[in-house]
Amino acid sequence: MRIDKYLKISRLVKRRSLAKTLCDAKRVMINDRVVKAGANVQVGDEITIRYGNKLVVAKIEQIKEHVRKEEAATLYEIIKNEKLEQVDSELIDDDE
Repeated sequence: MRIDKYLKISRLVKRRSLAKTLCDAKRVMINDRVVKAGANVQVGDEITIRYGNKLVVAKIEQIKEHVRKEEAATLYEIIKNEKLEQVDSELIDDDE
């Protein structure tokens, strides 16, 4: 599955368009490598997302095409979730 789609389905990012924007801005990494929106993910991969004032690192536990909102958190395990000092103002999602 593509990383932009996985981020949307897992609800790590609210919208797929935002996931693509983050990838285009080189703010998404898989296993410590910067990736484009079309990069494929696999179970066991570690995803790092940096946007707004957040840094989130998650390990992929499952990949599913469709999940209910209540099940989305079972697709990954959060390894790190921290706030950053410097804010990336251009990529802040006001809805979060």
